[in-house]
Amino acid sequence: MNEVQKIKPKRCAVYCRVSSDEGLDQAFNSIDAQKESGHAFIKSQSHEGWISVKDDYDDPAYSGGNMERPALQRLLKDIKAGRIDMIVVYKIDRLSRSLADFAKMVEVFDEHKVSFSAVTQQINSATSMGRLMLNVLLSFAQFEREVTSERIRDKFAASKAKGIFMGGAVPLGYRVENRKLWVIPEEAEVIRFIYEEYARVRRTVDVLQALEQKGIKTRKGKAYSRQSIFAILRNPLYQGLMAHKGKTYPGLHDAIVTQEMVDAVRPILDLEPSDLRSLAQSRHNPPALLRGLLFAPNGHRMTPGFTVKKANGGHRYQYYQDLHTVRFGKTADGFGLITASQIEGIVIKHVVAALQSPESIQAVWDEIRKQHPDIDEGHVLLAMRNMGAMWSEMFPQEQIRIVRLLIERVQITESAIEIDWLHSGWLQLACELAPNSIGAELAEMEQA
Repeated sequence: MNEVQKIKPKRCAVYCRVSSDEGLDQAFNSIDAQKESGHAFIKSQSHEGWISVKDDYDDPAYSGGNMERPALQRLLKDIKAGRIDMIVVYKIDRLSRSLADFAKMVEVFDEHKVSFSAVTQQINSATSMGRLMLNVLLSFAQFEREVTSERIRDKFAASKAKGIFMGGAVPLGYRVENRKLWVIPEEAEVIRFIYEEYARVRRTVDVLQALEQKGIKTRKGKAYSRQSIFAILRNPLYQGLMAHKGKTYPGLHDAIVTQEMVDAVRPILDLEPSDLRSLAQSRHNPPALLRGLLFAPNGHRMTPGFTVKKANGGHRYQYYQDLHTVRFGKTADGFGLITASQIEGIVIKHVVAALQSPESIQAVWDEIRKQHPDIDEGHVLLAMRNMGAMWSEMFPQEQIRIVRLLIERVQITESAIEIDWLHSGWLQLACELAPNSIGAELAEMEQA
C-alpha cells in the first residue's frame, strides 16, 4: 500500500490596493472585492496546502507607481521575517506598476523563496515562462501608468488654457471656490498699493518701507520681502491671466490691476539692479570660503555676492553682504558690503597661525591625551604644523573644507573680528593627519 504524500502548508498573504479613495466609504468597496476574490482563490487551492495568514495587507488610495505604501512595506518586512510563502493579488498591477520596483520585489521574493499568484491571471512566478509573462504584463502596466500621467498633464494644460485654477498655493488677493478664483477686496487693495507705490518710488526697498509704515503684513503675519514684492509685480495672474509653462491665457477670474498699472512698473522692473539675481547666481559658483560662517555686527548672517566691472575688462569683484538687507532692503541697523579678499585674508591668517602655533596644537593634543595617554604625539603635531606651512599650496576646495572643519563662526564687531573655533573639528583633523594605527584610535575616540 502506497504511503500518502504529505503536503507542506503554504502560508498565503492577500495584498490589495486601489489608487484613489473614491468609493472606499461604501459598505462593499473595491478593496473588499479584491480581498474576497483572493481568499476564495486560496481556498480553491487548499488541496495544494494553501492557507491564509491571519493578517491582510490593504493599501487604500496608494499609487502603484512607487513602493511608498505602508501595507506593502509591512508585507516585505514579514517576508524577510519568514512568515509568508505565497502572495496572492487580484491582478499583477495591484502589486506594482513599475518594472524597476517589481524587479526589486522579485529579488526579495527569490531571496526568501516566496512565490506569488494573481487571481485573474494564470501566472506561476517559479517558472521562466511565468517570469516572462510577468514582465510583459508589467510593461503594459507601466505603459498604462505613463499614458495616464500624460493624459493628466494634457488635461491640466487644457484646463489652464481655459483659465481654470488647478490648485496650489492660493495667491494673495484671491480665494478659491469651485476651482475659480474670487477677489478678496481687502487683499486686492494691498496688491494695488504695491503696484502704485512701486511705480512712484521705483525701488522695492522703498515699497517695503511703505508697507512697514502702514503695518501691512503677509497672510502669515510676517513682513514682506523683496522676493515677495518681485513675485507680485511679475505675476500675470493679477492681470486676469493664467500662466502655464511660459504661456499666458485669459483666466476665468477678475483682474486686480489694470494694464496701465502693469505698463507703469514693467520698465522699472527690468532696469532695477537686483542683487537677488547676483545672490542666486553665486549659489551656482564655487563655494565662498566663509559662506554660512560670517556674521555682521547686528547678528545678521552675511552671504557672498559679486559684481562684474565691464570698465575693468569684465573683472569680477567678490564681497559679502548682509543677507537681511538682500531680502528686505536697507534698514537702520543694516550692514554694508565687505570685500571678500579682505575678510577671507584675515581669517586665513588666523587659521594658518593656529595650525603653526605650538600652544594651539598642544591644546588640541592635551584634549586627545585625556582619553588616550599612550598615543605618541610626534606624528600628528608635525603633520598639523606642516599643514600650516603648506597652506598656500593647497587647492581652494581643500582650504574651504579645513576652514569649515575648524571654525564655527566668524563674528564681525565694531572694533575686531572674533573667531569661534570648533573643538570637534580640530579633533577630526587630528584623526585625518595621524598615521593609520593612531588615526583609527583617534577616530574611535571621536565617535565615542
